[in-house]
Amino acid sequence: MVDVKVVENGVQAKEIVETLVRNGFTMDEIYLLAHDKNRSEDLADAIDTNNIGLKEQGVGSAIANVFRSRGDELRSKMTSLGLSQPEAERYEEELDRGKVLVIASKVA
Repeated sequence: MVDVKVVENGVQAKEIVETLVRNGFTMDEIYLLAHDKNRSEDLADAIDTNNIGLKEQGVGSAIANVFRSRGDELRSKMTSLGLSQPEAERYEEELDRGKVLVIASKVA
């Protein structure tokens, strides 16, 4: 099960994370993504959610992401959480517009 929310900022992301936790997701199942890598990491740290890492992606994808463009890396991370390729492409367009994704995944 994957639940994706598109938000404008960290305040909205925090509200969504709190709602997801109330709805049965654990903090270990919630991830934040922004197009800018530093923004992703800063928001994840501030709200205490996860970064999509080796555990979720697997060794091969994690290593390949070092050589991918940021867009390719983001789509790879989203598919590792259970999104389809067309969904990942659509959500990556939202990230291009400066939005933030809150992804809750029981798949990873």
